[in-house]
Amino acid sequence: MAAMPERSSTPSTPGISRMYATELLPLLQSLLADLADLDFEHERDVETIRTSTAEEWLKQAAIRRLQERHRERCTSYVRQFEAVQERVRTMAA
Repeated sequence: MAAMPERSSTPSTPGISRMYATELLPLLQSLLADLADLDFEHERDVETIRTSTAEEWLKQAAIRRLQERHRERCTSYVRQFEAVQERVRTMAA
């Protein structure tokens, strides 16, 4: 009887096991957690503005500023994540 391949505890496509180098998994988890924190903070701030009593044009201007700030804050994390993904692809090749 053939041995079953080990699967990681991370969600993946059914039937496909994912393998990450031991040192990369904590980095990926950390980057994803940081991005999730930034997204949560951004959504909370946007909701605060939307429910405020300010005039609509002020709300829209503030939300645009928040969106730009969010993009700027996420950019370095996304670049790091993409670099790790490329490293995983290179290791798998």
